[in-house]
Amino acid sequence: MASILEWGESEQLLGQCRTVERRSMKISRIDCHVLVDPEYDPAATSSAQDDFVVEVHTDEGVVGIGESDINPWIARACVEAPGTHTMDLGLRNLLLGADPLDSAAVWQRAYVGTAMAGRRGALIHALGAIDMALWDIRGKVAGKPVWQLIGDQRPDPVRAYASLEPEVGDFDAYVDSMVRWAKTAVSLGFRAVKAEATFSGPYANMGLRADDEKMTELLTAVRAAIGPDIALMVDVQYAFDSVDRARASLEAWSELDLYFVETPLWIDDLDDYAKLVDASNILIAAGEWQATRHEFADLIHRGKLDVVQPDIGRVGGLTEAIAVCEMAAGAGRLIVPHVWKTGISLAAAAHLATVTPRMPYFEFLHPDVCESRLRKELVDDEVHVVDGVVQPPRRPGLGIELNRDKLDEFADAATRLYS
Repeated sequence: MASILEWGESEQLLGQCRTVERRSMKISRIDCHVLVDPEYDPAATSSAQDDFVVEVHTDEGVVGIGESDINPWIARACVEAPGTHTMDLGLRNLLLGADPLDSAAVWQRAYVGTAMAGRRGALIHALGAIDMALWDIRGKVAGKPVWQLIGDQRPDPVRAYASLEPEVGDFDAYVDSMVRWAKTAVSLGFRAVKAEATFSGPYANMGLRADDEKMTELLTAVRAAIGPDIALMVDVQYAFDSVDRARASLEAWSELDLYFVETPLWIDDLDDYAKLVDASNILIAAGEWQATRHEFADLIHRGKLDVVQPDIGRVGGLTEAIAVCEMAAGAGRLIVPHVWKTGISLAAAAHLATVTPRMPYFEFLHPDVCESRLRKELVDDEVHVVDGVVQPPRRPGLGIELNRDKLDEFADAATRLYS
């Protein structure tokens, strides 16, 4: 005969039963949305022109929303692909029936179950959208904003910087647009702006090509326009093919009081990054492409980066972004998340920033200073900058809602593009 449980054992068992009951929710469906701005420009090198959005449904009717900065057709294949064995499944088949409230367990299940096809790159980026949606579900079920599920609110203000990349193919027009947008960003309350100065390398935009001295000309014009009290960053998007070339430009910028220089070298050149960090008085930032904490370990310890820039979708979602922030803080690095999509990713970054020390800013693609209709129209979010400060989100979950009419319009544009 089974022994009678003591009172404490009974309470423990009852707690376990309550946990099981609370966690009876299951993932019942994962919808993938491939979206395209109908007015996209094929000459532009900007992933703000398309989007990959997921909706994770549960058997209790709660739906979470997430997105990732990745070719959306590739991401959809990562989710919807069939397979023939247990280590060969797409994310949808692997995760149906899983507990959406245990995002860490779901993440590990997906990471291990797709290891033959994934571990890094596109599959992790697609998983990041799903993980973001799971945190949205957790917050909605708890009736709390996501940041309250992560940790305590930080004592200092949460700030964002305005990310600026005009889409024009003439240098003088580019400078004029950049200066105008920088002034607009300051008028909107931003106390920091970042200029995309990409006139060479893989990200050279709109066919615009110019020598490195033109970067200095652009940054000098922006600094003069915004004055000395606004933080100024620059993203050159892997433009320099050597440490010496990068150092020459950074030395030319020494009087501009730059907060950081983003992705000056190719991302695999970790030893050269370490050399540049040692030689530069300007902070060096990178990390937008990295997938999982394991790649950030290389970036931090071998590359010696001053500022790490996890993109929440690409790195593998909020679950993995939190781990990266903890790793970076432990190594004494600053954290400035990359955000180049819609209000979905922006909301996720705001929640993360609300509880994360050593995060002086996160990236903000403001609708008034960007070209992307996706950013302007896809979602309603509650992330706003007032006097340079972002208030903690208050709505349950991520606090965003999809504009269904625009979702359909952008999905139709994607269908027409490759029908």
